[in-house]
Amino acid sequence: MGNESLRVNLAGLSLVNPTMLASGILGYSAETLKGIVEGGAGAVVTKSVGLNPRSGYANPTVVQTSCGLINAMGLPNPGIDEFAKDIREAKAHLKVPLIVSVYGFSAEEYAAVAEKAVLAGADALELNVSCPHVKETGAEIGQNPKILAEVVSRVKGAVDKPVFVKLSPNVVGIAEIAEAAVKAGADAITAINTVKAMAIDIETTKPILSNKRGGLSGLAIKPIAVRCVYDIYERVKAPIIGCGGITSWRDAVEFMLAGASAIQIGTAIALKGSRVFKSVTRGIKAYLKRKGFRSVEEIVGLAHRC
Repeated sequence: MGNESLRVNLAGLSLVNPTMLASGILGYSAETLKGIVEGGAGAVVTKSVGLNPRSGYANPTVVQTSCGLINAMGLPNPGIDEFAKDIREAKAHLKVPLIVSVYGFSAEEYAAVAEKAVLAGADALELNVSCPHVKETGAEIGQNPKILAEVVSRVKGAVDKPVFVKLSPNVVGIAEIAEAAVKAGADAITAINTVKAMAIDIETTKPILSNKRGGLSGLAIKPIAVRCVYDIYERVKAPIIGCGGITSWRDAVEFMLAGASAIQIGTAIALKGSRVFKSVTRGIKAYLKRKGFRSVEEIVGLAHRC
């Protein structure tokens, strides 16, 4: 079985394997992204970038729990004009698709940032409409189908590259939100972002994060994410990118059986390093061979045939 069995066509992007770096995990530099690709990722998604520079929240911004990480970074970023230099440098070195995560405080801002990212070389965009802890952007947009549709439509009208929409699990009906995004023109759905959470220091009796509330990532949210992918697959025809607690090839295969065409890995990098991508890819390939599948695309959504 050759490596072609792992190749994925994701809304027009050709990935050598279905693994992707999730947004928000590492820094912005091209060197950092290069290290992730050397670790085996089939595509990389940058941290979220906005129209203007933003310092984010004061420390502490991350706390480790027994079941994952809770973070409230506050979307720190240098602004798209400065970040465009890193996009150009990354494009000069990376041999995999580069997806730029963007956010804004209005549909116009999302479109302006997206346009500049594409001009700098982005192969696709991922709209962050799911950050759970910054007011007037992120989840506040992604929880409202009407506003979300306006954002997606405005961005699609501004760029000629694939547009992915990363959704929040902190909603009543994520499949309905996904359907609104796809009807507005989204080329793929990423599910899910972090789950609202917090941690309290019992000695000081105070919340640990400076923002008090944050988003939980890691193994604890995997069953939630798998359910979200399963629900979305039954509602929309667009490709789904599974994200949330994937640390092994078994997790990746579970997401694909639920309906994901590709998967993103984030928190597991902190636990296993960048080579987790090669480990997951090897495992998927061995699974396909053992089960008699010729292509990874053959297992997408198989759990729905039961």
